[in-house]
Amino acid sequence: MDATALLLTTAFRHRISEPNIEAGFEQFIVLTDQAITYEAFRDALAACLHDGLIREPIRLPEGALQCHWHLELTPKGVSASREFRRLCESKQSVQESCTLC
Repeated sequence: MDATALLLTTAFRHRISEPNIEAGFEQFIVLTDQAITYEAFRDALAACLHDGLIREPIRLPEGALQCHWHLELTPKGVSASREFRRLCESKQSVQESCTLC
């Protein structure tokens, strides 16, 4: 699966909230069980953030003493994730290989 599509579909299904990006990446790998490099993960994050598909992942919640890392979709990201899912399902229904999933 494409790293960006994997990131969006994972964020759609799961909430990842960790102390830092490294722990977020480890949780992402556990959830997806996919062989994706840390660099590909960071590139996908940067692309999604640039395109407005995810919210800023580093946040300082009110009353917190340190920042936390969150993976959260924007409404635009939710739509993109649903579109990836729809495309994969339609390709699978006609027995085609889906490059997104």
